[in-house]
Amino acid sequence: MVFLRRTRLLRYLLLSAMLALLLFISSILLPQGGVRECGSAWQPCLSFDRQAPEPPLVPAEWAGPGKAPPIIQECPGQSFQAWRLLLYLKSSLSDDDNDILLEPYLQSWDQLINFMESLGTMVSLFSQKVKEKMVVIRELSLKHSREAHGKRSPSDFSGPKTPAYLSVRSMVGAELKAGLVDFSRRTDSGCRTLLRLHRSLLWLKLMLEGLSEGPDADGRFKTPGELSRDAYRVALAPHHPWVLRQAAEFVFLALPDRKYFLQLVCVERTEEAAPVLRVIIHALTLVHTRTQRILSEYDMLELP
Repeated sequence: MVFLRRTRLLRYLLLSAMLALLLFISSILLPQGGVRECGSAWQPCLSFDRQAPEPPLVPAEWAGPGKAPPIIQECPGQSFQAWRLLLYLKSSLSDDDNDILLEPYLQSWDQLINFMESLGTMVSLFSQKVKEKMVVIRELSLKHSREAHGKRSPSDFSGPKTPAYLSVRSMVGAELKAGLVDFSRRTDSGCRTLLRLHRSLLWLKLMLEGLSEGPDADGRFKTPGELSRDAYRVALAPHHPWVLRQAAEFVFLALPDRKYFLQLVCVERTEEAAPVLRVIIHALTLVHTRTQRILSEYDMLELP
């Protein structure tokens, strides 16, 4: 009898030891809270350990012939993320090669606003105007959706919450059919508002192109203020009144130095920034060119 009790006790002890060992090993292998080091034999890097989002897949052709696409890193501690901008720009390019999907386009502008606001309070002169235009397009799209479903009153929230304008072409077609676009006087149409965003996109694209370039013949880099001013004079100044043009000149004087701009894409030197900027510029060019083609097709490039 005593022998049976001892045997049973030994079995319990053995099972308890095995359970404790299993719990110990599990506590090592399972992911712990917070950020930790991994990669050793005792702390393998499991797929669910990653907390930072994956950077977007950059199409190889966007990097240029014979060049590997750069890896666009997450920049901790800042609102603007270059990889998110690239992701939204890429998502806005519809598969039929003839349209721009509207919501990803506006999401691209959400990131571009973060970029502008990272440059200081003086740039709010531009970012606030962009925000207002984005609100106009989104509200007009929802209003058109309600009216299409028989909900004529803006205060009637029982109608659909899905935007009617899924793409630039669908917005152009809907507003032309409804008579909302006037080619002789100003109207609060989505097409007119999009044209203003389109011009601002060219301004930012030209500025980034300048940042990606090397020094001049004397070895001097243009300052971001000079690059922004030159881009503004091409893309926006011809459409702005004199007072706004003068105010813009003061804004450009207050822009931070080149090193600050490079930090926004998580690099320290122009040579490191150039591949990243080239990919972003290429995506901006694709979106701008396709939007330009649509607006030109309907003679909307000079809407008042």
